[in-house]
Amino acid sequence: MAESEDIFLRAKHRTFSGLTEDAEREWTGPFCFIQAADPQLGLMKAWRDGDCDGGGDIWEEEVELTKQAVEAVNQLRPRPRFMVLCGDLVHAMPDTPFREGQERDLKAALKGTDPSIPLVFVSGNHDLGNTPTPSTVEQYCSAWGDDYFSFWVGGVLCLVLNSQLFYDASACPQLKEAQETWLEEQLSRASSSSSSSAGPKPKHILVFQHIPLYLKSPDEEDDYFNLQRVVRQNLLDRFKRAGVKAVFSGHYHRNAGGCHGGLDMVVSSAIGCQLGDDTHGVRVVVVTAEDVIHRYYSLEQLRGRGMDEELRKLLQPEG
Repeated sequence: MAESEDIFLRAKHRTFSGLTEDAEREWTGPFCFIQAADPQLGLMKAWRDGDCDGGGDIWEEEVELTKQAVEAVNQLRPRPRFMVLCGDLVHAMPDTPFREGQERDLKAALKGTDPSIPLVFVSGNHDLGNTPTPSTVEQYCSAWGDDYFSFWVGGVLCLVLNSQLFYDASACPQLKEAQETWLEEQLSRASSSSSSSAGPKPKHILVFQHIPLYLKSPDEEDDYFNLQRVVRQNLLDRFKRAGVKAVFSGHYHRNAGGCHGGLDMVVSSAIGCQLGDDTHGVRVVVVTAEDVIHRYYSLEQLRGRGMDEELRKLLQPEG
């Protein structure tokens, strides 16, 4: 593997290189990470043209916004432990024009990320297709790493999921079943007692996926921007039983979410095209022994002043 590509392939084998040592399974104190979503190179032009099913032939705006996000994240102190991009990395669907160029230019924009801040990639519907196939999943994995995997960081277990397999796996049922089996094993092991052979019990369990479980309420109607109610309820029940603290997603291109039954559903707006009143930005997430606190910042805010003092204080070593 070429050294220049290393930062993009850290999650290639579901063992997130650099964050899988036994030491990462132990809680060592508060830390922060960055959640971003939907750079989606090409959508801004396509949205203006009213051709979101195609279009996307220009993406310089998203490249510049991604570079601004990288600059803002690089200057944060203390440094984030990682940055996760929750899907729709590019706008062009698999096997369509502009796909190769968009992926190439996004990787180039992300290469400026400080090497001490690993990048974690989550697959979105534009990355896999609205109805993924074994071929489109393989294309994504070849370009960005596995479509689902787990990693530990600072005593916290993180699960990266392929939400498109929840949304429409009609063309790849075997892949859906494989993820389901794997996910059940992960949740079962994580919720077992710390004295078992499963290893230490995580301080928190966090989930990252592209499509939100819901936008405002667990009982809301099905929508393009959420998971179907029967699928949603099944996942909510399983996550709550396992003690999942928060689910982070994108897809909506607006900030949304809510906390119900102790499970925080965090929907973050986009680095790229905005479909509501939010601004281009990323979310700073602070993990303490007791809680997971997060705040969305515009790129201008984060570049100009960094995270708020209130969050910085939470990152001070525990007494």
